[in-house]
Amino acid sequence: MTEVVFSTARPSGPLLKATQTIVQVLDNVAEWTGRVIAWFTLAMMLLTCLVVAMRYGFGKGSIGLQESVMYLHGMVFMLGIAYTLKHQAHVRVDILYERFSIRARAIVDTLGTLLFLLPFSVFLLWISLDYVALSWSMKESSGQPGGLPGVFLLKTLLPVTALLILLQGLAELLRSFLVLMNRPHG
Repeated sequence: MTEVVFSTARPSGPLLKATQTIVQVLDNVAEWTGRVIAWFTLAMMLLTCLVVAMRYGFGKGSIGLQESVMYLHGMVFMLGIAYTLKHQAHVRVDILYERFSIRARAIVDTLGTLLFLLPFSVFLLWISLDYVALSWSMKESSGQPGGLPGVFLLKTLLPVTALLILLQGLAELLRSFLVLMNRPHG
């Protein structure tokens, strides 16, 4: 993650202060979402153990429990993506990036965000809206007997994910802007 170093010798002005505040608020959204979603992994593990114990210990199966594990799995990945982006934990090929100065990294991050991340998140948001609306209109549920009724709720995660990516992408873009405006050494 590009650390933002603010110089106390330079006046920051109201625009830079506002930008810092926006970055902090957007980072807090990603941080809060990631911390909440982290608990879903514990629930997923416990439910998986329950499914296995029921199947092999008692000879009983539950489609609903199995689907709940899949729902949780989808929620962890889809809602945790902004947290992952905030902490720079996504896959990145750092062959050259690691050797760049902080300023050069900010330029690369800005270009990547403007050319790839933001357009992708807007596209995902746009294409998912009709898909999710259709699912909501028929209150789509599992096709399996005994399955969960809320497939439409799970599909709602698509635009939510796009929105979270968009917000954290904006935070990353503004963070790079702050680095470029403050010209930290590095």
